[in-house]
Amino acid sequence: MQQHTIKIILAEDHNIVREGIKQLLSEEKNISVVAEAVNGKEALNLIKNGVEADILLADINMPEMDGITLITELKNINSKIKVILLSMLDNEKYVFSSFNKGASGYLLKSVEASEMLFAIRHVNDGNTYICSEITEKLLNAASLVVNNSEKPSIELSIREIEVLHLIAQGCTNTEMADKLFVSKRTVEGYRQNILDKTGSKNTAALIFYAFRNGFLK
Repeated sequence: MQQHTIKIILAEDHNIVREGIKQLLSEEKNISVVAEAVNGKEALNLIKNGVEADILLADINMPEMDGITLITELKNINSKIKVILLSMLDNEKYVFSSFNKGASGYLLKSVEASEMLFAIRHVNDGNTYICSEITEKLLNAASLVVNNSEKPSIELSIREIEVLHLIAQGCTNTEMADKLFVSKRTVEGYRQNILDKTGSKNTAALIFYAFRNGFLK
């Protein structure tokens, strides 16, 4: 019996990342990328115009329409397509929000190729999947007694969270710009916004605030 080919719509605004994933998937006999999009709105239009797929593999943070909003909009036109979100964020808030909106999978962009392929097949079979790195983190968090007496009083955007994580890794503004495919000036703007929102006077104070309030673990 011939195995069913899993049809993928790939939505990713960074060309290099999108081409890399497309190349990986093209090497698999039973997986086919049937369409590509550079943002959520374009992906939605593809589906509205009749492109058939089993899975939508989408970046969580895209211009025009992000991955989480895309899931909500997708429910209105084709509930059969399953969504796997790709992200640089391992923050539990975004993981839980994604699944609450209807995602079937959540993968960090740092996952091995073998894990991405496994996730696609696993989700296609009707299951949900969270990448192993996040699963391990959630299990570790569940084993701890967490003091919830202090709640963060601010909201950071998805991009600001990404920048915050890179700051914690010791990345320079130039390195962050390269990783996020944006200009150095844009990174500086995000960095200043985070400092302003948290009331932090310097990077050391920012990192302390982030750990204390659960933005970093």
